[in-house]
Amino acid sequence: MEWNPQNLQTLSDCFFNTLSPLPEPRHQAEAILSDFSQKPNYGLAVLRLVAEPNVADQIRQAASVNFKNHLKVRWAPAPNSDEPSIMDAEKEQIKALIVSLMLNATPKIQGQLSEALVLIGKHDFPRLWPTLLPELIASLQKASQAGDYASINGILGTANSIFKKFRYEYKTNDLLLDLKYCLDNFAAPLLEIFLKTANLIDAAANAGGGDSAALKPLFESQRLCCRIFYSLNFQELPEFFEDHMNEWMNEQRKYLATSYPALESSPDGLALVDELRAAVCENINLYMEKNEEEFQAYLNGFALAVWNLLTSVSQASSRDQLAVTAIKFLTTVSTSVHHNLFAGDGVIPQICQGIVIPNVRLRDEDEELFDMNYIEFIRRDMEGSDLDTRRRIACELLKGIATNYKQQVTNLVSVQIQNLLSSFATNPSVNWKDKDCAIYLVVSLATKKAGGTSVSTDLVDVQSFFGSVIVPELQSQNVNGYPMLKAESNVVHSYAASCIEKLLLVKDECGTARYTSVDISPVLLQLMNNLFEALQFPESEENQYVMKCIMRVLGVADISREIAGPCITGLTLILNKACENPKNPVFNHYVFESVAVLVKRACGKDASLISIFETNLFPSIQKILVEDVQEFYPYALQLLAQLVELNRPPIPQSYMQVFPMLLSPESWRKASNVPALVRLLQAFLQKAPHELNQEGRLRQVLEIFNKLLSARSTDEQGFYVLNTVVESLDFNVIAPYIGQIWSALFTVLQSRQTGKFIKSLLIFMSLFLVKHGSTNLVDSMNGIQANLFLVILGQFWISNLRLITGVIETKLTAVASTRLLCESQSLLDAAAVEQWGKMLNSIVTLVSRTEQDRVEEDPEMPDIAENAGYSATFVRLHNAGKSEDDPLKDIRDAKEFLVTSLARLSALSPGRYPQIISQYVEPANQAELLRLCNSYNCQIV
Repeated sequence: MEWNPQNLQTLSDCFFNTLSPLPEPRHQAEAILSDFSQKPNYGLAVLRLVAEPNVADQIRQAASVNFKNHLKVRWAPAPNSDEPSIMDAEKEQIKALIVSLMLNATPKIQGQLSEALVLIGKHDFPRLWPTLLPELIASLQKASQAGDYASINGILGTANSIFKKFRYEYKTNDLLLDLKYCLDNFAAPLLEIFLKTANLIDAAANAGGGDSAALKPLFESQRLCCRIFYSLNFQELPEFFEDHMNEWMNEQRKYLATSYPALESSPDGLALVDELRAAVCENINLYMEKNEEEFQAYLNGFALAVWNLLTSVSQASSRDQLAVTAIKFLTTVSTSVHHNLFAGDGVIPQICQGIVIPNVRLRDEDEELFDMNYIEFIRRDMEGSDLDTRRRIACELLKGIATNYKQQVTNLVSVQIQNLLSSFATNPSVNWKDKDCAIYLVVSLATKKAGGTSVSTDLVDVQSFFGSVIVPELQSQNVNGYPMLKAESNVVHSYAASCIEKLLLVKDECGTARYTSVDISPVLLQLMNNLFEALQFPESEENQYVMKCIMRVLGVADISREIAGPCITGLTLILNKACENPKNPVFNHYVFESVAVLVKRACGKDASLISIFETNLFPSIQKILVEDVQEFYPYALQLLAQLVELNRPPIPQSYMQVFPMLLSPESWRKASNVPALVRLLQAFLQKAPHELNQEGRLRQVLEIFNKLLSARSTDEQGFYVLNTVVESLDFNVIAPYIGQIWSALFTVLQSRQTGKFIKSLLIFMSLFLVKHGSTNLVDSMNGIQANLFLVILGQFWISNLRLITGVIETKLTAVASTRLLCESQSLLDAAAVEQWGKMLNSIVTLVSRTEQDRVEEDPEMPDIAENAGYSATFVRLHNAGKSEDDPLKDIRDAKEFLVTSLARLSALSPGRYPQIISQYVEPANQAELLRLCNSYNCQIV
């Protein structure tokens, strides 16, 4: 795309229209930009537009976002992506421009360009972008001399993002070489700007506190320096930082021990100071964990500073991050060899009274969150993310101290728990928070025994505590006894639902479920009514915990007609309401899973219920498909597939109305719909194969196969379609098309010899053989090109057979390969003895060795079922999943089939095959073959 006034204007107009509230000009502009993005130098043209001072800010900002997203997709496309990569020449020009443009941009555009720079750096830095760091350092020094902290913080922010990879990537030689390069170049300039900024902060503090506006960029600069310090020190202690530890540690301790009234007097200023202090706590915690010996000289000073800081940090939620990181540091110290810091008289009681109890007690903010945002309250309190809450980390501190001072902690906390319960007993309505605190301490400090089947604690007798403290509350008829502790609220009924859901997952030590349908049956109707009623509470209409419990109960309970009817009615009403405005993807996923499990278990038990489910679900499914409710489209298709599979042929005519949509090319354009469309197409192919052979439908199916095959991201789905066609239709039906199928497959094979594609091809050829015979397989392939079968056999089948995984797939390919050996004249010919011997060698490897021994991990096979949310991804319904059908149910054991087939074959030509085996089969496989023959009482003569 050339850079000229005309293209500048066109791009400007397009980006302006992308901001339009009207859908038509917005969609038109997006389509034009999408077409432009396919052209060379598009990214460079957009970057130049961002730099044009005469273009309106909103257009430049929209262009900067587009530029970043363009780089995200095109700079280094994923291996299975069909997106073209940006040309190297364009990349070099972008890298030459982006740093200076970022530093001179307005703050919002600077943020986008910084993200774009980091995206490039993730792939190219440092080896393919050796000029980046020198350019950043030169810009940093220039900005430092000018005192330009806007530019300084922009550079440090970018460096911080680039260096973050040293925190989370595996420690490899390549990573350490990259780290050394960054340390050699950046460690000294980083310390220089850190000390210079520290002097400016000290000067302001000594001059009476300083000006808040002038201090803010200085504190942000120090915070960024500390985050870069963390990244550069994460893998191991660098020599430069060890040599200059004194400067770094003295300055960092100062920020924990010094107050800055000019900033701390305002909420945003205090937040900035706290962020710097939290970054310092992260750094010293890192040193405590990884460089304990070198850090020892500074430990006492930091421990005292952190202790004093914690005694002064208020309970305000805005200061949570600082409190959590500070307590985390003390926790690390408590489990180290320097735990004797806690051994002094009165230290542990002070920690318990001054740090633990205040941070475990519920605060006003917690009560407000309980009432106003129950989902966030639960997320923090129940789901494991609460390690970053004060309550959780305070208990972790107690656990840490108990590592070396268990008896002291146990005695102290036991007394504390009893005092809290006594306080509650004296005035329950006022002191209910004391009981909550006591329960939280018991639960948090309890430990799971091996296997996770029971819990224990030295603080209390668990059974006695449960009986005296918990059970009376559960049995009391007053459901609104105390605020939070027991109340008719969204949090409490969510916890109750979650408790039931988790109980149904509990397994005894032998692995069997502790609670079954027998336990649920007496209360099932009441339980389901209560669960559906809980969804009527205000703001609980999309309660994911309640819906997950409904799903779990339906998966365990004995589903009768009396239960199935009200449940499908209730779920359909919820589904229809969610269709109007899908908001909570987790809740909606559990709705569809609940429907799927109800259909599976109820119809599996009583086939007459299928029509009832169809009557209830068809209007909802039709609404989703007709109104194109994209969030639910894949779910609806999976439910349809499930219902198709439950029917006995002939399929009701109502299902056949779906065919035009299913076979329309338009339906297959959206990638997230493809797996579900394939799933539905497979169901129709299996249940209504004759209908597919009418009105040109099979030709349309094969056109879909071709489209799926053409893209790396969907070729596996194409094989699913093709496998079902071959498995479901007679050979005379597919014979007119088989030449086109082979041509399509082998054309792709020439350019895409990936492990995934070759394995899929082997499985397809094997399925073709076992369904339609080796003669049809060989002759149809040779019909494309003379002797093509032997070429494919030699280059792909024999060498890749060992890579097949999966029980059914392994059995299928082993049996098909054995039949080739023993039936195909192409292989039985005297000229093919080498291929015959090598094929046998591969079969023995396949059937005798474990997958771990013969298959290396394949990084190119993503699990599409692991995605969640409303992004452009497919989410599989577990309960509507396709059952894996074994196409060889009559063959029990592939090993037995191999040796009995070989024995029969060798009996026809005694003496021929032992010689071939000794020449072409590996010695280890020869021994294994002999063992198999002995095991199945067969002989190769």
